[in-house]
Amino acid sequence: MRWPQEELTVAGRILASAATLREAAEQLRARYAPMRTTVLDAADLREEFPALRAGGRALFFASSDGHCWTLTQQAEAAQLLILTEE
Repeated sequence: MRWPQEELTVAGRILASAATLREAAEQLRARYAPMRTTVLDAADLREEFPALRAGGRALFFASSDGHCWTLTQQAEAAQLLILTEE
């Protein structure tokens, strides 16, 4: 999926304005289907750099080789959005 700057802006608004992180995940799933979206504890990704931070929350891109997931900064390679709350 292509992630032009305006889509990152929209994702940031969703991430920051949703009442809960789970609500943000639901909204992002609906907007970017069939992209997968999941929520993790921020401690699980404490050493990693998010693609986006907004409203005390973070969004990471991940891709898969079919077996393992890998975080990526390359939006066009993303197959999964991972959300955390700081």
